[in-house]
Amino acid sequence: MTVLLLALLAPAVAQAGDKPALNGVALVIGQSKYQHVAPLPNPANDARDMLGLLSDLGFDARSASDRDSKKLKRDLERFVEDAEGADVAFLYYSGHGIEAAGENWLVPVDADVSSLDDAEETLVALSSVMDELKAKVPVAIVLLDACRTNPFPAGAVLRKHKDDQGSPVGDGGLTVVRGAASLAGGKPATENLGTVIGFAAEPGRPALDGTAGGNSPYAAALMRHLGAMGGEEFGAVMRMVTEEVYLDTKAQQRPWTNESLRRFLYFGVPEEEPQGDDGLITRERRKLLLTISDMPAASRAEVQNVAARSDVPMDSLFGVLRALGTDIPADPADLDKVLDAQAARLKQMIAEREALRSDDPEIRRLSDAADTAIRQGAIGTARQFLDKAVKRVEQTASAVDQAEETVKEKRLADAAVYAQRAAASALVFDYAAAAADYGKAWELAEKWDEKLRWNYKNQEAEALLAAGQAAGDAALLRKSIDAYQTILNLIPRDQENRDWAITRNNMAVVYQAIGESEAKNDNLEKAIEIFRASQAVFEREKDDANWTATETNIGNALLTLGQRESDPKRLEAAVESFKLSLAKRDRATAPLEWAGAENNVAIALYTLGNRTGDTGRMEEAEKAYRMALEEYTREKSPLNWAMVQNNLGNALSG
Repeated sequence: MTVLLLALLAPAVAQAGDKPALNGVALVIGQSKYQHVAPLPNPANDARDMLGLLSDLGFDARSASDRDSKKLKRDLERFVEDAEGADVAFLYYSGHGIEAAGENWLVPVDADVSSLDDAEETLVALSSVMDELKAKVPVAIVLLDACRTNPFPAGAVLRKHKDDQGSPVGDGGLTVVRGAASLAGGKPATENLGTVIGFAAEPGRPALDGTAGGNSPYAAALMRHLGAMGGEEFGAVMRMVTEEVYLDTKAQQRPWTNESLRRFLYFGVPEEEPQGDDGLITRERRKLLLTISDMPAASRAEVQNVAARSDVPMDSLFGVLRALGTDIPADPADLDKVLDAQAARLKQMIAEREALRSDDPEIRRLSDAADTAIRQGAIGTARQFLDKAVKRVEQTASAVDQAEETVKEKRLADAAVYAQRAAASALVFDYAAAAADYGKAWELAEKWDEKLRWNYKNQEAEALLAAGQAAGDAALLRKSIDAYQTILNLIPRDQENRDWAITRNNMAVVYQAIGESEAKNDNLEKAIEIFRASQAVFEREKDDANWTATETNIGNALLTLGQRESDPKRLEAAVESFKLSLAKRDRATAPLEWAGAENNVAIALYTLGNRTGDTGRMEEAEKAYRMALEEYTREKSPLNWAMVQNNLGNALSG
C-alpha cells in the first residue's frame, strides 16, 4: 500500500517521486460523548473527516470513537500490534487530554473524578503508547487534538496508582513530551529518531473545540494542508498547519510540533489538490503560512496589534507584509506606519465591496474570489482574479447601449471593479497601478455619483502621493496636487465646508512632502499656510479629530524648518504646536494616539535642547518619552516601544 516516502537528508532538494513507496497504518480516535465530564461536540466530526483523509492518502486506517477505558486501551494495543511490519504508524486523537505528574493522559469517555485515583488503570498514558510504537515502526506520527481545558474540578489530584501521593492536574493543557523540542525551536532532537508529535496548542495552553457541528481549528487545518505532502516535506506542512490555526483563531491558539526525523518525509499518494479559484488561493496561502512561520516575533506581534485595533483580517495584513519581501522597514515606526496605512486601505476596500453591483455573473464570481483571496492573504492571486474581471469589463464596455439608468448602474459597477483592483494593487505597494485604476474609476463614476467620484479622485490623489514618496518622484507628487485641485473645483467657492478643509489639508500634506525633499522652504511654508486655513474650518465645525491631526502636521513642518535654520524660533514653535495637539488627545479613549503625541513633543524638545544646549528642555524630553512608554508597552505595541526606548536612550546620552 503506497503511503509515504522517506528521502535521505542531502543538500539537494528531495523529489518525492524518485523514492520507494512505503506502507503505513493509522488509528483515528474521536471522543465526544463523555459520560461524567463535559462532552465535546466536534471530536466525532474530526475523527470521521481525518479517517477519510488518511484513507485517501493511502493509509490502512481505522477509527475508534467514544471509547471507555478498557476499549481505548484494547484499541491502542491492537494498533501497536498492527503497526509491526509497517513503515509508518499514524495516531490521531481528538478528545479530552490532561497533564499531571509530568505525563500526558488521554481521557476515556467513562472517566470521572474517581478515575484520577488509579490513573494507570483508568486513563491512558501517552508516553507508554509512544514507546511501544517507536519499538515497532521506523516512523511514528502522533497528533493530539487534546489540549482542551481540564475537564475535572479545579484542584483535582491525579494518582498513578492507589499508593501514589498524587500530583495536581494541569489547568492549561498538555505538556512537552520528555526530550522533545518545538519544530520552530532550532535543531531537531537527536533522541526518538523517526518520531513526530504534534499538539493542537502550545504546551500548557488550552485549544479551542471549534463551532458545534464542524471541526476543531486543528483538525480543519490538517484537513486543508496534510494532502500538500505530495509536494512539501512534512516539517513544512506542519508549519502550514500551525500558522493556519494561528490565523483562523485570531492568534488565540498556535499548535506545537516536534519532529526528530533524520530523513525528509513525503506522502506518496497526495490528496487531489483543490482546483479552480480555491486551488489558486490555497497555493498562495501555503506560501504565506511558511513566510509567517519564519517571521520575527516582534513583526508578528505588530501585525496582530494593528489588525486588532484596525478591525481588519490578520491574514490580509500578513499578506501585505509578505509583499514587501526583503523591503520590510527596519525602523519600527516606519513599519507601524506602513501597516496602519495598509490596514486603512483594507478596511475601506472591505466597506466598499457593496458598491459592486454588476449584473454579469462572471464579474461577480471573479470579484467574490478576489475578496476571498484578500481575506486569506493571497493578494497576488486576488490581483489575477481582478485582472480577469477588468478584462471582462473592457470586453463588454462597448455593448453598453441601454437606457440611462441601466448605463448608470453599469458604469458604477465597472468603476467598482477598477477600484477593487486599485485597492489590491495598493496592498502590494504598486501605487502607480492603483492610481491609474482609481483614475479610471473616477472617469466612469464622475457623471453618475457625486460621493463616489469624490472618493475615487481622493484615492487616486492618495495613491499618487504614495507612489511619489516611494519613488522620490516630484512629478507624481504634483499630479497628486492636481487631483486634489480637481476635487476642490467640484466644491462651490462659497462653501468652504468640512470636505473643502479635508481636501485642502490633504493637498498641504503633498506640499509638505515636496518641501521635505528639496532644500528651499517655499513648499513647507505653503503647506503651513494651507494647514492653518483648514484648521480654522475644523475649529468652526468643532471637528477636534481633524483639528488635532492638522496641528500635528503643522508641528512636523515647523520641526523640519527648525532643523534647517540656525534660529531656534521654529523649533520653539514646533514644541508648542505638538503640545497643542497633545492637549486634545484623550488618553482614556485613544491611548496609543496620546502616546504618539507625547513622543512628538519629546522629539521636538530633544531637538531644541540639543540645538540650544538647554538641559531643561532635555529633561522635559526625557519626561515626555517616559510618559509615552506608559502606553507604548512591549506587550501592546512592541515596535513603538522599541522606537521610543531608542529615542529615550538618545536623550539620556545627550
